[in-house]
Amino acid sequence: MKRLALLSVAFALAARADEGMWTFDNFPAKKVRQKYGFSPDAQWLQQAQLASVRLAGGCSGSFVSPEGLVMTNHHCSHSCIEQLSTKEKDFVAEGFYAPTLENEVKCPEIELNQLIQIGDVTARVQGATKGLKPGKEFNDKRKAAMASIERECAAGNDRLRCDVVELYHGGQYSLYKYKRFQDVRLVFAPEVAIAFFGGDPDNFNFPRYDLDVSFLRAYEDGKPVRTEHYFRFSPAGAKEGELTFVSGHPGGTDRELTMAELQYQRDVALPERLFDLAQLRGALTMFTEQSPEHHRIAENALFGTENSYKAIKGRFEALVAPTLWKQKAERERALRAKVDARSSLRQKYAGAWDDVAKVVAMFQPRRKEYRYVEQGAGFNSPLYRIARDLVRGTEELQKPNEQRLREYTDARLPQLKQGLFSKAPLYEDFEVFKLSYGLVKVREELGADHPFVKKVLGKKSPQELAQELVKTKLYDVKVREQLWQGGRDAVLASSDPMIQFARMVDPDARAIRKWYEEEVETRETVGAERIAAAKFEMEGKSNYPDATFTLRLSYGAVKGYEENGHRVDPLTTIGGAFERATGRDPFRLPESWLRANEKQQLNPSTPFNMCTTNDIIGGNSGSPVFDKDRQLVGLIFDGNIQSLGGEYGFDETVNRAVAVHSSALIEALDHVYGAQRIVAELKGAPVTATGPAAR
Repeated sequence: MKRLALLSVAFALAARADEGMWTFDNFPAKKVRQKYGFSPDAQWLQQAQLASVRLAGGCSGSFVSPEGLVMTNHHCSHSCIEQLSTKEKDFVAEGFYAPTLENEVKCPEIELNQLIQIGDVTARVQGATKGLKPGKEFNDKRKAAMASIERECAAGNDRLRCDVVELYHGGQYSLYKYKRFQDVRLVFAPEVAIAFFGGDPDNFNFPRYDLDVSFLRAYEDGKPVRTEHYFRFSPAGAKEGELTFVSGHPGGTDRELTMAELQYQRDVALPERLFDLAQLRGALTMFTEQSPEHHRIAENALFGTENSYKAIKGRFEALVAPTLWKQKAERERALRAKVDARSSLRQKYAGAWDDVAKVVAMFQPRRKEYRYVEQGAGFNSPLYRIARDLVRGTEELQKPNEQRLREYTDARLPQLKQGLFSKAPLYEDFEVFKLSYGLVKVREELGADHPFVKKVLGKKSPQELAQELVKTKLYDVKVREQLWQGGRDAVLASSDPMIQFARMVDPDARAIRKWYEEEVETRETVGAERIAAAKFEMEGKSNYPDATFTLRLSYGAVKGYEENGHRVDPLTTIGGAFERATGRDPFRLPESWLRANEKQQLNPSTPFNMCTTNDIIGGNSGSPVFDKDRQLVGLIFDGNIQSLGGEYGFDETVNRAVAVHSSALIEALDHVYGAQRIVAELKGAPVTATGPAAR
């Protein structure tokens, strides 16, 4: 829900050095030529754009063969790997390899998006609200325009996905048209012990020794997709100093927030989120230690929580550093001074910053209600989300497309239904834990006397209510399908406990959402649009927009850095992984790697991981790293600890993107896993090639 609710912060620095997550229709080719002697032309950019893909759940990837083979991170496919696993066969721990095409297994929930077209729809969206004051009519008109544009774009074709994207915080609206793939199958994944070697201690650090990779395949009509545009593997990979590009989908940055918004994040939102994550991490750790099965089903949730805690802690620490805060404050002061100095600008834009500050003050007292009631932070269960989508979805579908909540418009329904009817397993023990924990937090954060808390819990304890709710029949996909097809009447008539719970919550949730959208979001939008317009008048579009989980291109080079007075080299080797290994988690190498090393099948000098100056952020996981010839030289999977400040700005001296080197990918596939079928395909062999299964 936009910036206030995303719990992200930013300071803005003028674009410099290798900084920038650039849109493909505004890439600074001249800057690249000035520094690196190479200027990507329109055809080069289009080829790179079409070879890149987005995992709709929050990651990036790329086509790496002409027959739909997609490379991304292990942690981006982790949910699929976990969902395909059983108590008897744990592919997360043991790894997965399909030795033939027929052995590739469909992922329950992964959707891939290939960006095929970008269009400017600013005039239409902003024109719909021209002359309107913030409020209900503004909100309705703006979102109706966005829904209409998306519907017209897709024209009823479920294989297309169209998103109206807000850029420059509302200064520009673009229409992103994607080709959608929902039949996505798992081809290969290594053991989690090597995909996340070093665990939380090494997370957001360098040097690293991770094979954080997985391979998927996009299918259409039951056959592998023919992909004309894809990245070919580089024979040698990248060396220190060489130019590198990263195309991916950074999830969100806030480098252009106002000081009022930043202060709210620094003083309120981030500290609260850190406390929440610390408590949840402890509870999840206890759950995973109860049994091996509990560890298996909750391992990914614990990893995500640890990752979020470390990331947000780094952002908070960067934001409280006085140097960064002063830089951001000075830039805002200078910008406002320029506006005040010109009467034409002063009349239109001078009050925008103060208007945004008023919005922040308005939102703060009700932030917890919004988070726990509407966003469902207290009901962190897929069973609840399924129930709410059934309750809300069947209600919203009674309305014209333009009048629905955004997540239930025609453009969003294919992905919604993919999740709603997913065959991914759900585990009652884990659902009880998550619901009990969440309900305790609702009572704790809103207070035992809050009307909503009394309504939800009544005389029951959180544990008692959770035990009742998990007796739902929504584990059964057929039940969900019947309710969806039966529409609003079927849902209203249902006696299912989770459905009834979602129905009880929905009026309160809709009320707080209505207040947020009409009173907070519209004012924030108007203020942000005015600030963006002021910047456009003075600076044009010489800068890049904040990240919005849309395709971006960054440029940089393989380069080390200085940390605590020591030189950090930009490349590690496979041999270094064995030196770092202790035989104990999280520094335990899988048996497959130990066997390959004992048999001297691995070249210890092969580059393993590398760091570059490319500007990335969360969401770039799985992004391809490629050279000027569009040859793949690496796979992004992380950043260093200094890069966490990338939420607010970019410092080329220390911000680094971390990637698996392409040489390590080929070396491991060939000599550890015996995945010759994949190696051959990466080198141009037909998809029907087979190879021995990994042991």
